[in-house]
Amino acid sequence: MKLATFTHGGVTRIGVVDGDTIVDLSVAAPALPREMCAFLAAGAEALAAARQAVQTSSARLPLKEVKLEAPILRPPKILAVGLNYKDHIAETGNKTPEVPVIFNKQSTSVNSPYGDIHLPRVSEQLDYEGELAFVIGRYCRHVPKSRAREVIVGYMIANDVSVRDWQRRVPTFTMGKSWDTHCPIGPWITTADEVGDPHALDLKTWVNGELRQHSNTSQLLFNCFDLVEHLSTVFTLEPGDVVSTGTPAGVAAAMKPPKWLKPGDVVKIAIEKLGEIENRVIAEPENTPRI
Repeated sequence: MKLATFTHGGVTRIGVVDGDTIVDLSVAAPALPREMCAFLAAGAEALAAARQAVQTSSARLPLKEVKLEAPILRPPKILAVGLNYKDHIAETGNKTPEVPVIFNKQSTSVNSPYGDIHLPRVSEQLDYEGELAFVIGRYCRHVPKSRAREVIVGYMIANDVSVRDWQRRVPTFTMGKSWDTHCPIGPWITTADEVGDPHALDLKTWVNGELRQHSNTSQLLFNCFDLVEHLSTVFTLEPGDVVSTGTPAGVAAAMKPPKWLKPGDVVKIAIEKLGEIENRVIAEPENTPRI
């Protein structure tokens, strides 16, 4: 299944993308939660009800007539991994990590799969990072790698947008990674049963039609199941947590000279079996909240 959050008629709710339509679960299965984290927390029965709705319900809307939102509007946690592809490690000049390099992006950085990315007022070093992300489907702790697939409900695309000068100011990455609009995700959550092996997916990133990144998730240094084991050793993972697994070579910062994103640029990321997201860069609007 392709689980989506969408807006139609001024109301935001969840549905299942089926071809060029979306099954509106608020109509097709009205007993189900209408927000993605609550839906995922409802577990296997909710997933089964959604699958049944796809088979039997006529409560469908043309996909082109709805606005796809971030599948998870406010994830409990957004956890990301640095230096997790060997070719990206090489282009940065860093040593290969012995354990995953984990940082967080604030939940307010979430952006829709087709929303605008803001170029900050205070920096011109705006960069893209095409990444595979996975979504946790149940509360869990101390998950061994051998059982990690049981707690991943599905996969989606993420752009770990980065403000490089702010990222490099201090050893921790959070301030350079957490700007508003700097975590486009989507276009939906493709459930794990449809993806199969998450470590054999082709990944591509284009900027204005120029292919900048091309790799495969088989090249991950620490794969999705490694990451579940590592993270759940420390804290509870919750339904709706997003883990973005790292980016391959080809980021703007590694180019000579760097090709920073600028207003008008369009970043498109596609991952095999998961679809694509596309985001335009704009100058940070003057009406963004301020004191």
